[in-house]
Amino acid sequence: MKKIWFVPAILILMIAMYELYQLNQWTPSNEPSGSQSQPEILTTVFSLRPSLSFKNGENIEDNIHTRSVREKLGIDLQYLWTTPDSTFSTKLKLHLLNKQEMPDIIPVRTDVIHQMIDSGQFMPVDDLFEQYASPVWKKAMNENPSVWYPYERNGEHYAIPILDYDYNSDPMMWIRVDWLERVGLSPPATLSELEEVLEAFTHQDPDGNGKDDTFGLAVSLGNTISTWMADISWVFGMYGCLPEQWNFCEAQDELEFGSIQDSTKQGLIKLREWREAGYFPNEALWQDEESAARLFSQEKAGIVIGPHWMRFWPLNVLTEKNPQAKFIAIPLPKGPDGKSYHRASQPRNGAVLINKNNRNPQTFFRYMNYLYETQGLGEGEFAYGMANNYDYTMVNGKYSMDRNLIPGGYVDVTAYTLTYDGARIPSHWTRMVSDTEKPVLAQLFSSRLPNEYQGPPTPTMQEKGDQLQQTQHETFLQIIYGKKNIDYFDDFVANWKANGGEQITREVNEWYQSVHGISQ
Repeated sequence: MKKIWFVPAILILMIAMYELYQLNQWTPSNEPSGSQSQPEILTTVFSLRPSLSFKNGENIEDNIHTRSVREKLGIDLQYLWTTPDSTFSTKLKLHLLNKQEMPDIIPVRTDVIHQMIDSGQFMPVDDLFEQYASPVWKKAMNENPSVWYPYERNGEHYAIPILDYDYNSDPMMWIRVDWLERVGLSPPATLSELEEVLEAFTHQDPDGNGKDDTFGLAVSLGNTISTWMADISWVFGMYGCLPEQWNFCEAQDELEFGSIQDSTKQGLIKLREWREAGYFPNEALWQDEESAARLFSQEKAGIVIGPHWMRFWPLNVLTEKNPQAKFIAIPLPKGPDGKSYHRASQPRNGAVLINKNNRNPQTFFRYMNYLYETQGLGEGEFAYGMANNYDYTMVNGKYSMDRNLIPGGYVDVTAYTLTYDGARIPSHWTRMVSDTEKPVLAQLFSSRLPNEYQGPPTPTMQEKGDQLQQTQHETFLQIIYGKKNIDYFDDFVANWKANGGEQITREVNEWYQSVHGISQ
């Protein structure tokens, strides 16, 4: 009897010890591991986005968030340097080249992250994440495990994905409805209806100032064809494919690069027609996303393509300057054969690197766990925002998210966090979308065309990818602006394949087959 009782008792004790071990794998976010009088220092660098704003004399080094983190967590966030968003990647490259000191952690949102990983200066993160990440953060990350794919090297991950809301950067069409009323047209649903609107917005004085100074469409071609704001890739989507991404071809049962398909040729022909008709300015050739979208805010263009959050920035500038201006979001129009595809944003927006010389990486995890357990869940005091009289306010004892009632104006406190947008849980996307845009976004779900290649740069991409991308961009612009005949597209395709494209296609499909368990 003693032996029979002893075995279960040992098992119960072992189970209890294991559960206690699991419970203590991450430090509770509200308990600093160091002394309250001696805050733990966490060094980083920061990219200053154009939309970043401050109040009460604050800045990125000293603000409502950094002070709260120091008081509640005992963590002192210190910035080795900051720089505008446009020069952030370049500065990181220079630091790598000159072998300068790296901070404890680096949040990165551009492809320069792959150079950072391959530099050997940052540590693998799998064991750290498993040991220190809170259950809330882990659950959010598990919603779509593919967010880890780009940061894998030899079976290990060297960066922690910065999660984003589902569909957060999916495009929709923003259009001036007061201009539509003035020219006597309705929101376009087809290509032919769209071209009628573009013609009217360009040549029928929709702003009523008696001048020929407006364009139908704001377009950014300065950096890429497929981009996050003032995008134009949806035009190609009306013909059945998207450029600058890898799409699954059912006929070939493999991935194919969208930029070399016949549908892309059709899209280039259409954009050339629009450019010749003056529907978008010649300056689109060099305009980045912000400067192109500014045409809409400055009442020089009647349509711009971009995410649901454009209502709050930069389109809010329009109504601040002209309260009579009216705009709405509508679904992207369908092409001549009823097709309509658009780029599908991923539920991640960059990743965080951890310096291999960082002696206390747990500090970063305590910070992130705190964010996910509070602002990420959006419960309790964080149900309406991160700071009273910053991103929400109190009116007669009640919470209010009306930005017009916030003393001194609204500022986005999540933009001060180390991940640029706070702690986002992909499936919580409805929290951030206005009720007026939710049905528009939902109508576009069936038209999403995701980039099926989410892995790290392949060997041939690393060797020849930049040159191929530059050649493609130059070719497309030359065709759109009439410097080359449309037949030049066929030469581009042949050269793309011969100069590394075919090898990249093989490498991409090898990755795709391995990830999806497809036997070769």
